[in-house]
Amino acid sequence: MNVELIDSMGSDLTVVNAARVSFNKHHTELEDSDEKLIAYLAKHGHWTPFGHPHLQFRISAPIFVARQLVKHQVGLVWNEISRRYVDSVPEFYITDKWRKRATNKKQGSSDDLVPIEGKDYDYIQTAHMACVDTYSHLLSLGVAPEQARMVLPLSTYTEWYWTGSLYAFARVCKLRMSSDAQEETRTIAAQISSIEKRKFPISWKYLVDE
Repeated sequence: MNVELIDSMGSDLTVVNAARVSFNKHHTELEDSDEKLIAYLAKHGHWTPFGHPHLQFRISAPIFVARQLVKHQVGLVWNEISRRYVDSVPEFYITDKWRKRATNKKQGSSDDLVPIEGKDYDYIQTAHMACVDTYSHLLSLGVAPEQARMVLPLSTYTEWYWTGSLYAFARVCKLRMSSDAQEETRTIAAQISSIEKRKFPISWKYLVDE
C-alpha cells in the first residue's frame, strides 16, 4: 500500500492569511504570533481557514481499504481506476498477520493473531489464483471487463486520485488513525498524515497531533 503526493497548494501561511483577511491583514512570512493564531483556530473549531490549502494524492490499496476511505466525502474528490476499462492482470494484497475476531462487537478485530501457515496459507493462495484464472478465462471468451471483474476479491489492488482540503484530510486522519479503525486503513491514513505534517507542520500539529 502506498500514498504518493502528486500536488499541493498553500502552506501554514495560507491558513494565517485566510484568517487575518477579516481584519484586512496579510503576512508575507510566518511570524511568532501566527502559531498562536493557528492553535486558536483549531481549538475553537474555526475550520474555514484550513479549507484553503489543498493536496492531491495517488493512492494504491486493496479494495476493502478503499471502500472504507471513500466514505469520507466532504471537502474531498475521488477518481479511481475502473475495471470497466482496465483488464490488466490484477494484483492482490495478502497479509501475513491474520487477526482474531474481537470480543467487542464494535471492533472489527483484536490484537491477537491466528496462526496461518502451511496448508491454510496454500488455500488462500489457491483462492486468489483461481480468481485470476477465472477472470482471465472470461476475458478470453470475450466477456466485457465490466462483468468479468465481478469474480475478483476485495483484496484486489486499486488506485485512485484523492484531492481535498487540509481540513478535510485532517478529519480523515483523526478518524482513521484512531485505535478502533482497521489496521490496514490506519496504514494509509498514517502515510497521508506523514506527508501533511511535512507540508503543514504547524496546522497539522494542532489539527491532528494534539
